Amino acid sequence: MPPVRIFAISVSALALINMGCEARPPAPTSPPPEAVPPPATAPAAITAPAPPGAVGAPEVVQYADDPVRRAYVYRPSGAGPFPAIVYNHGSEETPSDFRGQARFFVPRGYLLLVPHRRGHGLSSVAWPYARDVLTRGAVEPAPGALVAVLDQQLDDVLAAVGYARALPDVDPARVSVIGCSLGGVETLLAAERGDGIRAAVDFAGGSMTWARDGALRERMTEAARGAKVPVLFIQAENDFDTTPSTTLAAAMQGLGLPARAEIFPAAGTTAHEGHAFCAGGTSPAWGDAVLAFITAPPSR
Repeated sequence: MPPVRIFAISVSALALINMGCEARPPAPTSPPPEAVPPPATAPAAITAPAPPGAVGAPEVVQYADDPVRRAYVYRPSGAGPFPAIVYNHGSEETPSDFRGQARFFVPRGYLLLVPHRRGHGLSSVAWPYARDVLTRGAVEPAPGALVAVLDQQLDDVLAAVGYARALPDVDPARVSVIGCSLGGVETLLAAERGDGIRAAVDFAGGSMTWARDGALRERMTEAARGAKVPVLFIQAENDFDTTPSTTLAAAMQGLGLPARAEIFPAAGTTAHEGHAFCAGGTSPAWGDAVLAFITAPPSR
């Protein structure tokens, strides 16, 4: 789908730190009292088939140490080897388990690894939260502070890719990286490094800070021009700013690098709802485009 309109709305980098594209999982409930066993003559219970897109609870794994960093992992049925996706969360302090993404990818045969980067959620014990690193008590981050944090957290993303590729039930030649918001930026930075990645999908990376943060624009442009794997840039047209997707895709295409930007119709009515277009589910609007791209990445 060709790019449509471009919206350019300036938003503080601090506002980005409060954003996430996935709701947190509901709090666990107490198990019901143990049922009385049925009589020996009672008929066997019939287990209803799982509804489409149903997935079980994820496993928590350690994907890096020094210090420990952890991730959620969802596995499809069967023995593999499976293609895998490393999914990068946004800037939220406590990312969810992204079960919505699992409902889409896992039934389609993908192993889904959701690493929590240093200072976030499962990996917050030994690291400060990114917002605290950015501001250090100031009202606004210092110039270049966001880029420095993202480059540091890139090590976490690449460690997660290495972990996924080494799993015995994963095909190491079919590991793609996907991310939303700041996770989209991390995905583009990972594409610049390559490191065994098949393809990259950037949902709305930098859309909340592109117009305001020159250091971020420069770093993302540098990464796009140096990308070693195909990159798909996706946004809804009512996101904060679609300029990052169209500009970065054009920069790659101008160098003969495989890239595409797809700007979808508005999701909801607000910029925040458009930014959350990356949310998963059984049949998200972006599903076919993303699957086609990571299954058969373009060479040009």
